[in-house]
Amino acid sequence: MNIGFDAKRAYENSTGLGHYSRTLLKSLATFYPNENYYLYAPKITDKFVTEPYSNIFPIKPTGFAADILKEKWRRKWVLNDLIKNDIHIYHGLSHQIPVNLQSTKIKSVVTIHDLIFERYPQQFNKINVQLFRKKFTYSCKHSDKIIAISEQTKKDIINFYKIPENKIEVCYQSCNNIYRNEVGEEEKKRIKKLYSLPEQFFLYVGSIIVRKNLLTVVKAIKNLKSTINIPLVVIGNGSSYKQKVKKYIKQNNLDKDIIFLSENAIVNNLESFQSSADFPAIYQQAIAMIYPSTFEGFGIPVLEALCSKLPVITSNISCLPEAGGDAAYYVNPTSVEEITNAMEEIFNDKNLADSMAIKGLHYAQNFTQLKTAAAVMKVYTSL
Repeated sequence: MNIGFDAKRAYENSTGLGHYSRTLLKSLATFYPNENYYLYAPKITDKFVTEPYSNIFPIKPTGFAADILKEKWRRKWVLNDLIKNDIHIYHGLSHQIPVNLQSTKIKSVVTIHDLIFERYPQQFNKINVQLFRKKFTYSCKHSDKIIAISEQTKKDIINFYKIPENKIEVCYQSCNNIYRNEVGEEEKKRIKKLYSLPEQFFLYVGSIIVRKNLLTVVKAIKNLKSTINIPLVVIGNGSSYKQKVKKYIKQNNLDKDIIFLSENAIVNNLESFQSSADFPAIYQQAIAMIYPSTFEGFGIPVLEALCSKLPVITSNISCLPEAGGDAAYYVNPTSVEEITNAMEEIFNDKNLADSMAIKGLHYAQNFTQLKTAAAVMKVYTSL
């Protein structure tokens, strides 16, 4: 088969949608080497290196108009390239398929990661909500199959857009295999020194936005200081909500207790930080991952932590019990007390922490790259 992909996120996105795209594409190319994979992207960057894969073919706009109007090419004009390359199936990896794709003989699949903007429209720009709704509903209505990355997302697609259940397949995502590799002690020491990491720390990974709930974690760190004085290392960045968090930190004299790695100029300019290559060494030195998001499509940092044998404290709502299974410590994400107690318990009970690490690694086997690729390929072959 010749399978085409909307690869914009693979080449331009450094967070969730980019990681999903790159991991899935590499997995498909590795485990299903007899198929051809065409990556259609407005811009080809070094965020995704495809040279090792002889069956991956990056395609970018050609011609003056397409090169200037890249987004129009992505939405409409790419159809000419799909037909030219004899594409059999086109997969929109991030909520979008080209307009009028259904008028060709090309079958289509779209991945819907979440409908958070439908659940929490107040957290988004009003114009963006309208644009997202138009794009998502079009893709869901006109694609031949929809991939939801969790049962929670599948339910939301059915509830918000009234899509028939039999059109939607749940295909869980995987994560980069670097998290499954045990980091040596010398490398851990190097990373600790390079990143100026404290001897012991809790870890938060994710964008610093309202629903990710960092402020509640910071309040828990403040509570924890009365019994144990362990700082929080933050991987992620934000804007207005981050300033709200920092205001609380300053008001409560927590400046030395909350460490934002993105504010370290040396670290932030490291390619190995931007690409996440150093993250496993950071994960494997933490006490626990704290991820009390109020809503997610899946929650990839939870899986990364499980693969790293790092205990996870996460929310008992949304899709997060799907991501954490029987391995995570679940809390009410709005309860500072529950998060504080969970952190204290894992810190003080080594047997609990060790058992969570073992359970986590076992549960993470449900989300290997092979299983993810097989689930997606099953969707393709059904068409």
